Amino acid sequence: MNNIEKIKEILIKKNLKLSVGESCTGGLISSILTDIDGASNFIEVNFVTYSKFAKIRFLDVPEFVIERYGVVSNETAYCMATGLLQYSGVSIATTGYVGPTGGDEKNPIGTVYYAFGYKNKVKVLKYISEKTDRKEIKQDMADYILNGFVGFLEELFN
Repeated sequence: MNNIEKIKEILIKKNLKLSVGESCTGGLISSILTDIDGASNFIEVNFVTYSKFAKIRFLDVPEFVIERYGVVSNETAYCMATGLLQYSGVSIATTGYVGPTGGDEKNPIGTVYYAFGYKNKVKVLKYISEKTDRKEIKQDMADYILNGFVGFLEELFN
């Protein structure tokens, strides 16, 4: 059973719906999740919140968080995942740099902060892809995050 099948099985078994808020991954995680038959049984709503405005408007990220910590930050990913929980029981959020521009010493190209949320638990992690092509970076991030999400669900429910 692949990761998407595992996600589907766990969420349906627990009668949970998932919401995804993507920035740097640009909807790729949502696309992967909806490639599976029966996705409507475990997906509630997905957003591509590429702009600061979208993060504030749809995911309730406080503007001061973005101003103080930046769009690509642990704090922003945390707020994105938390904001998504208004729509569903469990969430995935991503924010990062896929290049070729952007990034800095702290967060180079290929950096993604991603967060998983469930009830009052939000787990934020950072990953730096070693890929160099924009599309390859996005695919690497999406695969890595979905693999981590399986682990998050198994931690919660096994």
